Amino acid sequence: MAVDSFDVHELAAHKDEFAKAYEELKSRNLSLNLTRGKPSSEQLDFANALLGLPAPDYVSASGEDVRNYGNDKGITDIRAIWADLMDLPVENVLAQDASSLNIQFDLISWAMQFGNVDSERPWNQEPVLKWLCPVPGYDRHFAITQHFGIEMIQVPMNEDGPDMDVVEKLVAADPQIKGMWNVPMFSNPTGVTYSAEVCRRLVQMETAAPDFRLMWDNAYMVHTLTDEFPEIHNVIAWAEEAGNPNRVWAFGSTSKITFAGAGVAFYASSKENLDNYLAHAGIRGIGPNKVNQLAHAKFFGDAEGVREQMRRHAGSLAPKFDKVLQILDSRLSAYGVAEWSKPTGGYFINLDVVDGTARRVVELAKEAGIALTGSGSSFPLKQDPNDRNIRLAPSLPPMEELEVAMDGVATCVLLAAAEKASA
Repeated sequence: MAVDSFDVHELAAHKDEFAKAYEELKSRNLSLNLTRGKPSSEQLDFANALLGLPAPDYVSASGEDVRNYGNDKGITDIRAIWADLMDLPVENVLAQDASSLNIQFDLISWAMQFGNVDSERPWNQEPVLKWLCPVPGYDRHFAITQHFGIEMIQVPMNEDGPDMDVVEKLVAADPQIKGMWNVPMFSNPTGVTYSAEVCRRLVQMETAAPDFRLMWDNAYMVHTLTDEFPEIHNVIAWAEEAGNPNRVWAFGSTSKITFAGAGVAFYASSKENLDNYLAHAGIRGIGPNKVNQLAHAKFFGDAEGVREQMRRHAGSLAPKFDKVLQILDSRLSAYGVAEWSKPTGGYFINLDVVDGTARRVVELAKEAGIALTGSGSSFPLKQDPNDRNIRLAPSLPPMEELEVAMDGVATCVLLAAAEKASA
């Protein structure tokens, strides 16, 4: 959004008005936080029944005592539920410990040290490594590739997913591009869901690197804000049909479905990829937390039990998202100084402000006692080339605090835009 997308003179004329409103905001001595997409206490309470499970029975469907060592794959009881949700055979899904980010980190770490099943050599022996990063995107994904010194290439996001013309051109020409981050449903932070066409192009495209991988983080695949659950595209099957059976490393978790720090994570892929993962995981440890896995399997019962849990979450989250959108519309629409997403799922609202003012908005909010995610956080190395993007996380605060915080954010957006218009 360029500075000339609104009436500069009209906006500058309101600067004193906005400055006065901002001073009143600061005088309230607020301490509010919109930085991370954490579930609220109300949402966490939805899973309290887990605390009494799996007692009194600790035996899985296959007859193993889950309190003991073993079974690197995780128990079939919970794997079968996630396989059903992902439209996959249970053999293609592993259940692990709480965080899918841990699995993603491990896979890249092991590829660095050993290569993956399609690699000619370990990745740390490559002259340079590159990775595609759709933007805006998930900051923790970018932190992993940054941690390993992998060069990150920004790819624009469209309404149906990453710009595939750009992606296909890049991966076909450069064998050093080894992978691509993806949050294919209710993407963080835009809320975009990849179309079937984009998914098929990703698994079918020609890549110069034979060991290219799609990191398919389907963390929000059931995180609807309505009563409707979008279709989950079976990219693992599509990749196999396209002759690229090992291309997709897919992930999911219960982290924002039950307890955020004590859930179950899932890794889904081809048999060859899973066997390779287990060869390393079996050295690293002696099996995941199967007690927690059985507790979750009993809590959900089946895939429909997961969806029912997510309807409870939607009942808590949707009013908060509606409130944020209402405030943004009532405070900002008339001035044309911002654009924002209107997601139907996920945990975030993507806010684009006047170019060159996002950092200032975050700074003003901080001085007024409102913590926002840092500007640029949704970009590799935190470098937003236009200094326009801000990620809003409405889930954690109580409604009354959220309303105050968002009204304050709107004031900061207006003041920053007026300052630029007056410069």
